[in-house]
Formats: sequence, structure tokens, C-alpha cells
Amino acid sequence: MTAKAPVEFYFDFSSPYSYIASEWVAAVAARHGRTVSWHAILLGATFQAAELKSPVSYPVKREYAMVDFQRSARFEGVPYRQPEPFPIATQNAARVFWWLADQDAARAAVWAHTGLRAYFTRGVALDKPEPLRGLCREAGIDPDAAEAAWSDPAWKLRLKAENEAAIAAGIFGAPSFVVDGELFWGNDRRPQLERWLASGPF
Repeated sequence: MTAKAPVEFYFDFSSPYSYIASEWVAAVAARHGRTVSWHAILLGATFQAAELKSPVSYPVKREYAMVDFQRSARFEGVPYRQPEPFPIATQNAARVFWWLADQDAARAAVWAHTGLRAYFTRGVALDKPEPLRGLCREAGIDPDAAEAAWSDPAWKLRLKAENEAAIAAGIFGAPSFVVDGELFWGNDRRPQLERWLASGPF
């Protein structure tokens, strides 16, 4: 029997909806005999390619979003504390993700959970070296090796390549899910994603 293709999950460490979706995507996929392939990306790169701006850059949308982040987390039963500052640059956390992914995809997924939870429940500054090193230490990752990776031009290029691949796949925001070639954008597309996984195209 041919294995079903994984759910491709694109996320940004600074995206509240990515954090919320990261807490349910694996269970949803598993219910339908799927695994999850995690992809750390930078929303700034996708916004630039799509000629978009972050919703929180518009005052009226930001005001709504700040309410909706909290409400969406409560709806899913996920702990949430709005971090400040927000949003932040997350390229170093993403480079650590890809560095780990090349060694062990499962360990990289654990790092994704660690980083997202740290930022959105404790306000850990993923954009600053010392807090990021401390989080690596908490996660059982050698902080010196992690910092060497996020500073290494090779992993900078790898993240750039992953952003470009995501853009080529039509990704313009996060979280995004690709199932059997079908793109679903947003934490609120969970019901459609579940239906597709259960019964196929509709």
C-alpha cells in the first residue's frame, strides 16, 4: 500500500496563527493516516514576493488581530500571552530549525514547538542571541553549536532557498498547509483541511 503524502506545514516563528495551528496539525494529520512535514519560513520574504504587508502594519487590522489572536487561542484551548515586541525577526530560530531538520526531522519539529511556545506563552525574545541560546539549552541543544549554525552562511543560504521554494509553491502567508497539491491558508481553514483529509477533493 502506498503511503499517503504528508501534510506540508509552513510556519513562521513570529506568527500567532502558526503557533495555534502547530498545536493541532499533527493530531489532525495522524487521524487521517498522514504525517506532517514542517517548513520554517520568513513571512517577510513571502509578503515581499506577493507585494503584501503584514496585517498588523495597518492600525485597524492590528487592533482586530490582537483580539483575534487571543480568541483563536482560547477557541483551540491553547495557552497564549501576547508577546511584546511583536512581531520580531525570526531568521535565527528558523536557521536552527533547518540545521536540526537535516539531522533529524522529528527533532526539528520539537524545536519548532519549543520556539513557538516560548515566544507566545512566555515572550522569549527569539530575535536576541542570549535568550535564543538559553532556549536551545532548555531544549537539550548545544547553544554554541546552534549559534554557529545560525551564524553560518550555509544555513543562511538554506533558509533563503526554503523561502524561495515556499514562494514557488504559492505560499504567501502562514500558517499554510499543502495536501496533495492543494493549498489551504490560515488556522481557520482547519475544517476544510479535515474534510479534504477525510474524503478527498470537494
